[in-house]
This record gives sequence, structure tokens and C-alpha cells, in this order.
Amino acid sequence: MKYIDEFNDPALARRLLDEIRATVTRPWALMEVCGGQTHSIIRHGIDQLLPDEVELIHGPGCPVCVTPLDVIDKALAVAARPDVIFCSFGDMLRVPGTDRDLFRVKGEGGDVRVVYSPLDALELARKHPEKQVVFFAIGFETTAPANAMAVHQARRLGLDNFSLLVSHVRVPPAIEAIMTAPECRVQGFLAAGHVCSVMGTAEYPELAERFRVPMVVTGFEPLDILEGIRRAVHQLERGEHRVENAYPRAVREQGNPAALRMIEDVFEVTDRNWRGIGPIPASGWRLAEAYRAYDAEHRFDVTGIRTEEPAVCRAGEVLQGLIKPTECEAFGTACTPRTPLGATMVSSEGACAAYYLYRRMEGGPAPRGSRIPRKEMNPVG
Repeated sequence: MKYIDEFNDPALARRLLDEIRATVTRPWALMEVCGGQTHSIIRHGIDQLLPDEVELIHGPGCPVCVTPLDVIDKALAVAARPDVIFCSFGDMLRVPGTDRDLFRVKGEGGDVRVVYSPLDALELARKHPEKQVVFFAIGFETTAPANAMAVHQARRLGLDNFSLLVSHVRVPPAIEAIMTAPECRVQGFLAAGHVCSVMGTAEYPELAERFRVPMVVTGFEPLDILEGIRRAVHQLERGEHRVENAYPRAVREQGNPAALRMIEDVFEVTDRNWRGIGPIPASGWRLAEAYRAYDAEHRFDVTGIRTEEPAVCRAGEVLQGLIKPTECEAFGTACTPRTPLGATMVSSEGACAAYYLYRRMEGGPAPRGSRIPRKEMNPVG
């Protein structure tokens, strides 16, 4: 199948691995900033095929996982209302809130529906004028254009029974937060190809220069990921720190101009809290003033919710790349896909779910609060 089988060629994979082995002379730590890439890495055993000198650190690239607990609780409060049809993508229904999830709300009588597009929710609003229809608008830059289009269409059609519960986050501020953290060991990034297909690469050169780290835009198939790693290792060995596009079949430097115009019209940049990480300035979007009437958080007055994460869950450390999932005491025992303690075990892009699904069950707990030893850092600069 074109564009699939050709990026899973074992012979080409071996050649890329041989080139990485021939290039690397010292330890390097790379972070993939995409949960889809994490699942591909674990599914195909890419991290186990790499030379010991190349470590892959899993970043906070799962949009479900970083949606903060207070937003989940707001979703639960809205979904439980008898006048609401609450619409969401399926992977949000099992994400635990403080004391329940959306599946529980549905079981208790809430009208919670899985949709495949925010435009499906918009159609429900058109068909059910007697109900308030709310779409749970989460995600990185990838899902923002479709969500923006839905609320843009709602205003154009005069549908005042449609709203978004928004928890959009942006990748570049998260990279900055990672690089300025005292525990940071990251020396290079595999940037998320689908994010860059929307946004382009204009935000990355300044980060690469300031933190002196290579950033390689990477796809999701095995050869995509190996090529991204190869290019990042080449840069590190040469003391370079540039942005490279290793995913040209989907990514252009300027991104998608139509999608960018829609985002700029509907959203405005705001501070966001990331689950397991904390607040990151200018790291998200909210509805712009012209669309504020479609903001479910204000429409249903769920702005004052305060929450606290369960103490046993170490998903925040997993999201920051400080520990691997198997280093959490609860992994695979108290925390499984059927009984998840955190979103990283629920989402189809969560690192804990990937390790559990592909039977990566080995590894012992890492001491809480321990400082993860740094590998030898890039000497440039």
C-alpha cells in the first residue's frame, strides 16, 4: 500500500540503524513530542533496536493525558446536566476525573455521545434545538482547525445551543518548559509531524537556537522515526542545532494557511495548566472575544472547580520524561487500562498504555523525588 508499506521496509530500517550505530560516539538523549510516535516506537521495538548510546525519552505529546483534572471535572459536571448532549472523542470517556469518568456519567443517565468530528456535534445541535450540545475540544494544534471551524459554523448558522469546552494546548511553550526544567536531560527533539502539518516550522528555529538542540520534524511510521533519529544524531555529533524537516510529504515550512487563518479568527493564546506538569504560560488557546458566547465553561458556570491528583499516580513524571512507565509502583497492578489511575494509561497515545499494550512490563520503581542522572550533555555552547 503506497505510503504505508514503503515506510515499514525491514531492509531500509536495518540500513538506517547501521548508519546510526556508525555515527554515534557518545550518549545522547532525544525526546519525541508525540504520543503517536511513542506508540510506534514501543510497538515496533525501535528503542530496543537503537545502540545503547541513544536514549528515547517520551514527552508530553498525548493530548488526552495533559488535559488537566479540573477540566475533566468540568466536563463531568456539564455532561451530567439533563439539558445537555455532551459530545467527545472516544478516548476521553475513560479518563478519570476526581471520582468518576464520562462512562460513569453516561451510565447514570447523562447523554454522553462519541463523535468522530466536531461537525457531528454541530449537526446534533441543529437536530436537537431543545438541547444544549457541548463538544469537548481538547488537543494540540492538530485538532484546533476543525474545532475552530465548528464554532465558526455555529455562529454563521445562528445555532445558539452549541458550545465548546476548550482545553487546547500548544507544543512550542511545552518544549520551552521542558528545556528550562532543572531535571532536563533532553539534547534533541523529534517534533510532531501532524502538529507541523498545521502550524509549519516557523516557531522552532528560535527554540533550537536558544537551547542549542536539534529539532527534526518526524512522521509516525518506523522509517520516519528512524530517519528522524538519524538526522538528530548526525547534528548532535557535529555540534549543530538546526530545524530539519524529515516529513516533507506532509509538512511545509508555512504550514496550512487556511487552517492557520481559522485558528487565528476563532482562538486567542492563553495560559494553560497541563495535567501532571502544571501551568505553562501562553501554552494554550481559548475562544476569542467574538466567540466567547460559545464557551461552555462560562455558559454553564463551571469555572470554580478545584482538584487534587491521586498521590499514588506518577503520570506527571511519565509525561515529563522523568521516569518510564514501568518505574511507577502502580503500573500494571493498581493501574491498568481497566482500572486506570491516570490518563497516560487510558489514552490511545499515552505512554503507560503503550507499555502495557505491547507488554513492556519489566523495570523497577524509581524513588520518588529522586533526581534522574543526566547523561553527558551537548558541549556546544
